[in-house]
Amino acid sequence: MSESLKSPFVANLENQWDKGNFVCVGLDPDLTTIPRSARKRFIFPTRRTIFNFNKEIIDATADLACAYKPNSAFYEGYGEQGMQALRKTVAYIKDKYPDVPVILDAKRGDVGNTNNGYVRSAFDDLGADAVTVNPYLGKEAMQPFLDRKDKGIIVLAKNSNEGSGEFQDLQVGEGEMPLYQVVARNVAESWNENGNCAVVVGATYPRELAQVREIVGDMPILIPGIGAQGGDLGAAVKMGKDSRGQGMLLSASRGIIYASDRPDFAIAARVKMARLVGEINNYRSVKV
Repeated sequence: MSESLKSPFVANLENQWDKGNFVCVGLDPDLTTIPRSARKRFIFPTRRTIFNFNKEIIDATADLACAYKPNSAFYEGYGEQGMQALRKTVAYIKDKYPDVPVILDAKRGDVGNTNNGYVRSAFDDLGADAVTVNPYLGKEAMQPFLDRKDKGIIVLAKNSNEGSGEFQDLQVGEGEMPLYQVVARNVAESWNENGNCAVVVGATYPRELAQVREIVGDMPILIPGIGAQGGDLGAAVKMGKDSRGQGMLLSASRGIIYASDRPDFAIAARVKMARLVGEINNYRSVKV
Protein backbone atom coordinates (compact mmCIF):
# COMPACT_ATOMS: atom_id res chain seq x y z
CA MET A 1 0.00 0.00 0.00
CA SER A 2 1.42 3.39 -0.97
CA GLU A 3 1.85 6.10 1.66
CA SER A 4 -0.82 8.19 -0.10
CA LEU A 5 -3.34 5.40 0.42
CA LYS A 6 -2.68 4.78 4.09
CA SER A 7 -5.02 6.17 6.74
CA PRO A 8 -3.64 7.69 9.97
CA PHE A 9 -5.15 4.70 11.76
CA VAL A 10 -3.09 2.22 9.73
CA ALA A 11 0.02 4.40 10.00
CA ASN A 12 -0.30 4.43 13.80
CA LEU A 13 -0.73 0.67 13.84
CA GLU A 14 2.43 0.25 11.79
CA ASN A 15 4.32 2.40 14.27
CA GLN A 16 3.19 0.08 17.07
CA TRP A 17 4.07 -3.04 15.07
CA ASP A 18 7.55 -1.67 14.48
CA LYS A 19 7.92 -1.63 18.28
CA GLY A 20 6.83 -5.28 18.48
CA ASN A 21 3.36 -4.42 19.86
CA PHE A 22 0.59 -6.63 18.49
CA VAL A 23 -1.87 -6.95 21.40
CA CYS A 24 -5.17 -5.11 21.13
CA VAL A 25 -6.50 -4.78 24.68
CA GLY A 26 -10.25 -5.19 25.02
CA LEU A 27 -11.50 -2.74 27.65
CA ASP A 28 -14.67 -4.62 28.57
CA PRO A 29 -15.59 -3.66 32.15
CA ASP A 30 -17.98 -5.77 34.20
CA LEU A 31 -18.94 -4.40 37.60
CA THR A 32 -19.37 -7.93 38.93
CA THR A 33 -15.72 -8.72 38.07
CA ILE A 34 -13.84 -5.44 38.61
CA PRO A 35 -11.59 -5.86 41.67
CA ARG A 36 -12.82 -4.35 44.94
CA SER A 37 -9.76 -2.11 45.12
CA ALA A 38 -11.06 -0.22 42.07
CA ARG A 39 -14.47 0.31 43.71
CA LYS A 40 -13.86 3.43 45.73
CA ARG A 41 -16.62 5.47 47.35
CA PHE A 42 -17.31 7.71 44.41
CA ILE A 43 -20.22 10.12 44.07
CA PHE A 44 -21.03 8.51 40.72
CA PRO A 45 -19.91 4.95 41.50
CA THR A 46 -20.61 3.26 38.16
CA ARG A 47 -19.00 5.89 35.96
CA ARG A 48 -16.01 6.50 38.17
CA THR A 49 -15.40 2.85 39.05
CA ILE A 50 -15.33 1.86 35.37
CA PHE A 51 -13.11 4.79 34.42
CA ASN A 52 -10.76 4.27 37.38
CA PHE A 53 -10.39 0.59 36.50
CA ASN A 54 -9.78 1.34 32.81
CA LYS A 55 -7.30 4.09 33.64
CA GLU A 56 -5.17 1.83 35.80
CA ILE A 57 -5.14 -0.90 33.14
CA ILE A 58 -4.25 1.63 30.44
CA ASP A 59 -1.42 3.23 32.43
CA ALA A 60 0.05 -0.21 33.15
CA THR A 61 -0.05 -1.48 29.56
CA ALA A 62 0.08 1.50 27.15
CA ASP A 63 3.69 0.98 26.12
CA LEU A 64 2.91 -2.62 25.15
CA ALA A 65 -0.45 -2.18 23.38
CA CYS A 66 -0.95 -1.78 19.65
CA ALA A 67 -4.50 -0.56 20.30
CA TYR A 68 -7.31 -0.40 22.86
CA LYS A 69 -10.73 -1.77 21.99
CA PRO A 70 -13.66 -0.85 24.23
CA ASN A 71 -16.76 -2.85 23.35
CA SER A 72 -19.66 -0.39 23.42
CA ALA A 73 -22.10 -2.96 24.84
CA PHE A 74 -20.19 -3.13 28.13
CA TYR A 75 -20.79 0.61 28.56
CA GLU A 76 -24.27 0.95 27.04
CA GLY A 77 -25.49 -1.67 29.51
CA TYR A 78 -24.81 0.75 32.37
CA GLY A 79 -26.82 3.58 30.85
CA GLU A 80 -25.66 7.17 30.90
CA GLN A 81 -22.98 6.53 33.55
CA GLY A 82 -21.54 3.78 31.41
CA MET A 83 -21.45 6.00 28.34
CA GLN A 84 -19.81 8.79 30.32
CA ALA A 85 -17.17 6.30 31.44
CA LEU A 86 -16.59 5.32 27.81
CA ARG A 87 -16.15 8.96 26.76
CA LYS A 88 -13.74 9.60 29.62
CA THR A 89 -11.79 6.46 28.77
CA VAL A 90 -11.37 7.36 25.11
CA ALA A 91 -10.50 10.98 25.98
CA TYR A 92 -7.89 9.77 28.48
CA ILE A 93 -6.17 7.54 25.92
CA LYS A 94 -6.22 10.29 23.29
CA ASP A 95 -4.73 12.78 25.76
CA LYS A 96 -2.11 10.61 27.48
CA TYR A 97 -1.25 8.03 24.81
CA PRO A 98 -2.20 9.60 21.45
CA ASP A 99 -0.05 7.15 19.46
CA VAL A 100 -2.13 4.16 20.62
CA PRO A 101 -5.27 3.85 18.45
CA VAL A 102 -8.72 3.40 19.98
CA ILE A 103 -11.09 0.98 18.25
CA LEU A 104 -14.78 1.23 19.11
CA ASP A 105 -16.07 -2.34 18.94
CA ALA A 106 -19.67 -1.52 18.06
CA LYS A 107 -20.33 -3.71 14.98
CA ARG A 108 -22.39 -0.96 13.38
CA GLY A 109 -24.23 -1.47 10.11
CA ASP A 110 -27.48 -0.09 8.72
CA VAL A 111 -28.73 1.86 5.70
CA GLY A 112 -26.59 4.77 4.64
CA ASN A 113 -28.44 7.68 6.25
CA THR A 114 -28.63 5.80 9.56
CA ASN A 115 -24.92 5.07 9.33
CA ASN A 116 -24.31 8.82 9.10
CA GLY A 117 -25.45 8.99 12.72
CA TYR A 118 -23.26 6.06 13.72
CA VAL A 119 -20.28 7.73 12.03
CA ARG A 120 -20.81 11.00 13.89
CA SER A 121 -21.26 9.15 17.19
CA ALA A 122 -18.15 6.96 16.88
CA PHE A 123 -15.75 9.44 15.34
CA ASP A 124 -16.91 13.00 15.98
CA ASP A 125 -18.56 12.64 19.39
CA LEU A 126 -16.58 9.82 20.97
CA GLY A 127 -13.31 10.41 19.11
CA ALA A 128 -12.50 6.79 18.26
CA ASP A 129 -9.83 6.09 15.65
CA ALA A 130 -11.63 3.08 14.19
CA VAL A 131 -14.90 1.18 14.44
CA THR A 132 -16.01 -2.37 13.71
CA VAL A 133 -18.81 -2.70 11.14
CA ASN A 134 -21.16 -5.41 9.93
CA PRO A 135 -21.01 -5.78 6.13
CA TYR A 136 -24.42 -7.45 5.72
CA LEU A 137 -26.03 -4.44 4.01
CA GLY A 138 -23.22 -4.03 1.49
CA LYS A 139 -20.77 -1.35 0.42
CA GLU A 140 -23.43 1.20 -0.51
CA ALA A 141 -24.73 1.22 3.05
CA MET A 142 -21.19 1.27 4.49
CA GLN A 143 -20.11 4.25 2.37
CA PRO A 144 -20.45 6.85 5.18
CA PHE A 145 -17.88 4.87 7.15
CA LEU A 146 -15.60 4.18 4.19
CA ASP A 147 -15.55 7.87 3.25
CA ARG A 148 -13.81 8.74 6.53
CA LYS A 149 -10.27 8.62 5.17
CA ASP A 150 -8.88 9.61 8.55
CA LYS A 151 -10.41 6.64 10.37
CA GLY A 152 -10.18 2.85 10.39
CA ILE A 153 -13.08 0.70 9.20
CA ILE A 154 -12.81 -2.86 10.50
CA VAL A 155 -15.17 -5.24 8.68
CA LEU A 156 -16.46 -8.47 10.18
CA ALA A 157 -15.49 -11.42 7.97
CA LYS A 158 -15.14 -14.62 10.03
CA ASN A 159 -16.03 -14.17 13.68
CA SER A 160 -14.54 -16.21 16.50
CA ASN A 161 -17.79 -17.55 17.99
CA GLU A 162 -18.75 -21.18 17.46
CA GLY A 163 -21.95 -20.33 15.57
CA SER A 164 -20.39 -17.91 13.12
CA GLY A 165 -20.46 -20.49 10.35
CA GLU A 166 -24.27 -20.53 10.19
CA PHE A 167 -24.05 -17.75 7.62
CA GLN A 168 -20.37 -16.90 7.23
CA ASP A 169 -19.43 -20.38 5.94
CA LEU A 170 -22.26 -20.60 3.39
CA GLN A 171 -21.05 -21.23 -0.16
CA VAL A 172 -22.16 -18.35 -2.36
CA GLY A 173 -21.64 -16.82 -5.80
CA GLU A 174 -20.68 -18.29 -9.13
CA GLY A 175 -17.36 -19.51 -7.82
CA GLU A 176 -19.01 -21.11 -4.79
CA MET A 177 -16.79 -19.74 -2.03
CA PRO A 178 -17.65 -19.19 1.65
CA LEU A 179 -19.35 -15.90 2.42
CA TYR A 180 -16.50 -14.78 4.70
CA GLN A 181 -14.10 -15.06 1.75
CA VAL A 182 -16.44 -13.04 -0.45
CA VAL A 183 -16.55 -10.33 2.23
CA ALA A 184 -12.75 -10.31 2.51
CA ARG A 185 -12.35 -10.15 -1.26
CA ASN A 186 -14.83 -7.29 -1.63
CA VAL A 187 -13.16 -5.31 1.15
CA ALA A 188 -9.72 -5.81 -0.40
CA GLU A 189 -10.73 -5.18 -4.00
CA SER A 190 -13.50 -2.60 -3.71
CA TRP A 191 -13.96 -1.12 -0.24
CA ASN A 192 -10.40 -0.13 0.62
CA GLU A 193 -10.04 2.76 -1.82
CA ASN A 194 -8.87 5.06 0.98
CA GLY A 195 -6.48 2.59 2.57
CA ASN A 196 -8.50 2.64 5.80
CA CYS A 197 -9.96 -0.89 5.96
CA ALA A 198 -9.19 -3.95 8.03
CA VAL A 199 -11.05 -7.23 8.55
CA VAL A 200 -11.96 -9.43 11.51
CA VAL A 201 -11.07 -13.12 11.58
CA GLY A 202 -11.17 -15.19 14.77
CA ALA A 203 -8.12 -17.01 16.12
CA THR A 204 -10.42 -19.96 16.68
CA TYR A 205 -10.38 -20.53 12.89
CA PRO A 206 -6.70 -20.65 11.83
CA ARG A 207 -7.33 -22.26 8.44
CA GLU A 208 -9.86 -19.57 7.57
CA LEU A 209 -7.47 -16.93 8.89
CA ALA A 210 -4.78 -18.13 6.47
CA GLN A 211 -7.26 -18.02 3.60
CA VAL A 212 -8.31 -14.47 4.42
CA ARG A 213 -4.69 -13.34 4.77
CA GLU A 214 -4.02 -14.62 1.27
CA ILE A 215 -7.03 -12.68 -0.03
CA VAL A 216 -6.38 -9.33 1.66
CA GLY A 217 -2.59 -9.21 1.34
CA ASP A 218 -1.00 -6.88 3.90
CA MET A 219 -4.27 -5.35 5.11
CA PRO A 220 -4.57 -5.31 8.93
CA ILE A 221 -6.51 -8.18 10.49
CA LEU A 222 -8.15 -7.90 13.90
CA ILE A 223 -7.90 -11.36 15.45
CA PRO A 224 -10.15 -12.00 18.48
CA GLY A 225 -10.48 -15.33 20.24
CA ILE A 226 -7.11 -15.92 21.88
CA GLY A 227 -7.18 -16.55 25.61
CA ALA A 228 -10.61 -17.21 27.09
CA GLN A 229 -12.12 -18.36 23.76
CA GLY A 230 -9.39 -20.92 23.25
CA GLY A 231 -7.75 -19.76 20.03
CA ASP A 232 -4.22 -21.09 19.53
CA LEU A 233 -1.79 -18.17 19.69
CA GLY A 234 0.98 -19.80 17.67
CA ALA A 235 -1.39 -20.77 14.87
CA ALA A 236 -2.98 -17.30 14.89
CA VAL A 237 0.42 -15.62 14.46
CA LYS A 238 1.59 -18.09 11.81
CA MET A 239 -1.61 -17.75 9.76
CA GLY A 240 -2.31 -14.10 10.49
CA LYS A 241 0.99 -12.30 9.94
CA ASP A 242 1.46 -10.44 6.69
CA SER A 243 4.41 -10.48 4.27
CA ARG A 244 6.40 -8.33 6.72
CA GLY A 245 5.58 -10.49 9.73
CA GLN A 246 3.18 -7.81 10.96
CA GLY A 247 -0.40 -6.81 10.11
CA MET A 248 -2.05 -8.33 13.21
CA LEU A 249 -4.13 -6.96 16.06
CA LEU A 250 -4.38 -9.91 18.43
CA SER A 251 -7.26 -9.08 20.72
CA ALA A 252 -7.22 -10.05 24.40
CA SER A 253 -9.55 -8.73 27.08
CA ARG A 254 -10.51 -10.88 30.07
CA GLY A 255 -7.13 -12.59 30.23
CA ILE A 256 -5.41 -9.22 30.55
CA ILE A 257 -7.74 -6.89 32.41
CA TYR A 258 -8.85 -9.51 34.94
CA ALA A 259 -5.43 -11.09 35.45
CA SER A 260 -5.88 -10.50 39.20
CA ASP A 261 -8.78 -9.63 41.49
CA ARG A 262 -6.43 -8.14 44.08
CA PRO A 263 -5.15 -4.58 44.52
CA ASP A 264 -2.24 -5.49 42.21
CA PHE A 265 -4.63 -6.00 39.27
CA ALA A 266 -2.90 -3.38 37.08
CA ILE A 267 0.56 -4.83 37.77
CA ALA A 268 -0.79 -8.32 37.05
CA ALA A 269 -2.28 -7.05 33.78
CA ARG A 270 1.10 -5.69 32.75
CA VAL A 271 2.87 -8.93 33.59
CA LYS A 272 0.34 -10.94 31.60
CA MET A 273 0.54 -8.47 28.73
CA ALA A 274 4.35 -8.53 28.63
CA ARG A 275 4.32 -12.32 28.58
CA LEU A 276 1.81 -12.34 25.72
CA VAL A 277 3.82 -9.78 23.73
CA GLY A 278 6.93 -11.91 24.18
CA GLU A 279 5.14 -15.06 23.02
CA ILE A 280 3.77 -13.31 19.94
CA ASN A 281 7.19 -12.04 18.92
CA ASN A 282 8.73 -15.45 19.47
CA TYR A 283 6.13 -16.97 17.15
CA ARG A 284 6.73 -14.21 14.62
CA SER A 285 10.40 -15.10 14.46
CA VAL A 286 9.69 -18.72 13.52
CA LYS A 287 10.51 -19.35 9.85
CA VAL A 288 7.87 -21.15 7.84
